[in-house]
Amino acid sequence: MAMGRRDRERQQSMWVAAADLPVGASHPFYARMNKVFAAAGFDAFAEKTCEPFYSQGRGRPGIAPGVYFRMLLIGYFEGLDSERGIAWRCQDSLALREFLGFDLSRSTPDHSTLSVIRTRLDLDAHQAVFDFVLKVLRQHGLVEGKTVGVDSTTLEANAAMRSIVRRDGGETYRDFLLGLARASGIEAPTQEDAAKLDRDRPNKGSNDDWVNPNDPDARITKMKDGQTHLAHKAEHAVDMDTGAVLAVTVQGADLGDTQTLDKTLSEVIETLSELTDADQTPLELNEVVADKGYHSNAVLTDLREMGIRTCIAEPKRGRRRWKDKAAARRAVYANRRRLRGVRGKRLQRMRGERVERTFAHHYETGAMRRTHLRGHENISKRLLVHSAGMNLGLLMRRLCGIGKPKALQDGLRAVAASVRGHEGPLTALMTLLTALWPLRSELQSSVRRSPPIRGRWRHRWQLRTSSTGC
Repeated sequence: MAMGRRDRERQQSMWVAAADLPVGASHPFYARMNKVFAAAGFDAFAEKTCEPFYSQGRGRPGIAPGVYFRMLLIGYFEGLDSERGIAWRCQDSLALREFLGFDLSRSTPDHSTLSVIRTRLDLDAHQAVFDFVLKVLRQHGLVEGKTVGVDSTTLEANAAMRSIVRRDGGETYRDFLLGLARASGIEAPTQEDAAKLDRDRPNKGSNDDWVNPNDPDARITKMKDGQTHLAHKAEHAVDMDTGAVLAVTVQGADLGDTQTLDKTLSEVIETLSELTDADQTPLELNEVVADKGYHSNAVLTDLREMGIRTCIAEPKRGRRRWKDKAAARRAVYANRRRLRGVRGKRLQRMRGERVERTFAHHYETGAMRRTHLRGHENISKRLLVHSAGMNLGLLMRRLCGIGKPKALQDGLRAVAASVRGHEGPLTALMTLLTALWPLRSELQSSVRRSPPIRGRWRHRWQLRTSSTGC
């Protein structure tokens, strides 16, 4: 057999038959998701929702709204942080082209197209898509809405601290420090003199005095690693029974948890009302679970007056005085009584599992810990579709056993997910694998109880792989 050689100067063909174009195998996860979308009528809903933002009968045909939202979902499932990365990945992958409905004769939308569509569609359109996914989840019994866990985290803004200016006069931070140095008696101050003067100055990073002109919504705050950055605050409300995200809000990073809770719960109540159809039982919020950052007299009193139970962790404040605070005393004592009960302790443990898991999916594997967008509205649009993607992951895990496409790397589950839903001789194999899968924990425990193996086969026998199941 002669050795093949790569064409260094290849001449492009003038005509290519459509039958000669390569067709890649569709990804089982995305193929199943397209079936879910088709059954729910997602594309028709997206086009009807976004129709008011396009002109009628003028201009060239634009990108279908269903393609735009699918590309943002790809950003969540593939862990892509920027719209440029999403556009490149969709253009490069045959499986994702199949998911979007693009063959090789058509180019997928580029990042500038995604930016234009995001600017054209308002926040309510993205919220409508988020509510649509929740309605599909409710049809499969994945939304209860009675007990909601709330928590927040910080997102690093796409803005630099060195770019902040004074709110009153627009003076940069460097010029401001040099002016302070001259006022202190230094005639020709250097950068070292300005830094030395700034080292022990109190309240030097106050959000009341400084703002970033590129992202006015960003706030100066201390991150969890101790560093100071411009950041935003994202707050999640999660269904404690199913793990579905019911609301996500983006607010100022300088606001405390007790100040942002009201907006998030308002979004939850509005979303639950949108999920209720005429022939369905209304969904009502009955209980709120949160950590000690949300504990205050005002929060507990307001929720008690609204008829909502609380299970909010109480910080150690010592002995308290309740003079002229009878309503607050009743609310705090009732919350404390629920916390000490068996159910309250279980809810607090569950909160650390259900709510913190959404942060891991959104900002760690979902690559949104540092935002590439600016402004609360733009970030909220992306986060709403991210949350819709996570909720779809719950539904996909219910339907085919996996919640993300990368989970197909997990051997036995990959085979079961690939053959599920197909008719033919593989049905028996799928049934067998599905029956054996729940027994894996018992098999692993029996291996752990077995006596240790001596000799050269010990390492090979004890080598086992694991997966998070994401």
